[in-house]
Amino acid sequence: MNFRQSPSCSYNFLWLGIALFPLLIIAVLLPVQPHDYWWYLRLGKDILENGAVPMVDTYSSIQAGQPIVYQSWLSAVILWLAYKTGGIPLTIFLVATIIGVTYALLWQMIFEGGVGARLATLLTLLAGLSGSNNWGVRPQLFAYPLFLAVLWILLKWQNHEQKFLWFLVPISWAWANLHGSFILFFVLVGITFFFGAGDRKKIFRVILISLVVTFINPRGLVLWQSVISTFTTPGIRNLSPEWLPPLNQGWQMNIFFAWLIALVPLAAFARRRLSAFEWILFLTFSWFALTGIRYIIWELFVISVLTALLMPEFIAQFLDQVQGAIFPKMNFVLGSLFLLMPLMFLPGLRERWWKEAPPALDRQTPIAAVDWLNQHPELPNPMWNDVVFGSYLIHAASSRPVWIDTRIQVIYTAQQAEDYLFVQSAQEGWEVKLKEDGVNLLVLASTQPALVKAVQSSNQWCREYQDDVAFIFSRCGYLP
Repeated sequence: MNFRQSPSCSYNFLWLGIALFPLLIIAVLLPVQPHDYWWYLRLGKDILENGAVPMVDTYSSIQAGQPIVYQSWLSAVILWLAYKTGGIPLTIFLVATIIGVTYALLWQMIFEGGVGARLATLLTLLAGLSGSNNWGVRPQLFAYPLFLAVLWILLKWQNHEQKFLWFLVPISWAWANLHGSFILFFVLVGITFFFGAGDRKKIFRVILISLVVTFINPRGLVLWQSVISTFTTPGIRNLSPEWLPPLNQGWQMNIFFAWLIALVPLAAFARRRLSAFEWILFLTFSWFALTGIRYIIWELFVISVLTALLMPEFIAQFLDQVQGAIFPKMNFVLGSLFLLMPLMFLPGLRERWWKEAPPALDRQTPIAAVDWLNQHPELPNPMWNDVVFGSYLIHAASSRPVWIDTRIQVIYTAQQAEDYLFVQSAQEGWEVKLKEDGVNLLVLASTQPALVKAVQSSNQWCREYQDDVAFIFSRCGYLP
């Protein structure tokens, strides 16, 4: 992003800073969720200590020894190194950096679409705010700037700018080793190849080499098989709501659905007509977004750029009628302050000036319960646990294999997912099921009221620990 190309570069930089300011504050204030992050830390640590990516499961009791493919092994290593070096504060700083790069790229793409700095800021803010519920600390985060970089390169290719095309090859390799969403790379380049207007021979060679380099990973071709099976695993949607179609509930979904609906008449009446490539891009990612919540953020990136291309001229002129730099140095100073001030909200710093500073970790993380559990190694295994707690248990209670965790799409079967839901809902026969599996220890969440109540009413289970987040029960009268 080169702001020196324009006489109003300082003005543009200021508005970029204004766009990123609230997004960066949100990024550093979002608590680390207990769902996926923690087991990735354990994985990254194990990879570096053993010098290899695990090929069988060692974290659970019900899938121990079964083959496993860790698609996001490189992300796990990066997350562990950040945690080992600077703990949660450095991890959140890493998250904020990725978010900043992502939406700076989006701002630049919107700006290059022909709108002014103010409108680019408004559209970037809308995209960021409505997509911020997808900013959890997990490998998908690393894919966001890669997606936009690929889209930017392909749009350049559409305009017959070829010089960036070969950057797609290293991006393809990095994405394939960072997150399973790398399949979207080939969705983007496939749409471009069939419906784009650039040099098809050159992009075909780039696509072919990009495909080949995805096999340079710890599992080779098996990586592709694993990614495809992720989308066909029946049990995944039962335990992971983000794979379900979105509902128009909450202000973020209100923005998304309103924007999605508004784009169609905007395209119909705009002077500029969308090309076949742009229509297919829009329809493809709209379909993705309407079939699964986790795909909405990709669609927000796409419709932000398309909105800039279709924006009526009178609106663009109205919002950006005053441009220039009366005090260029002041603009650069203010823009820099907007980018740097969110650092004050990092954990470890915000507590020094903010008396009621929110915690860096989600309040439902079972920190105290797991600490207590580690102090009582005499409690029997096997352990049955809340699925979300499983991730933190893998990290913080490594000596106790979990019954299940959030690696639903990676290792567990549809039947195991159904068995978990059967016990969690305390259906008739839940105790029989636990006895058949030899379970002697329960680590339950306060968000499982039906099961907690059933266990407390049973004479087979003795309560060992309780706080506002977790309950621990052991089988009464257990003898090893």
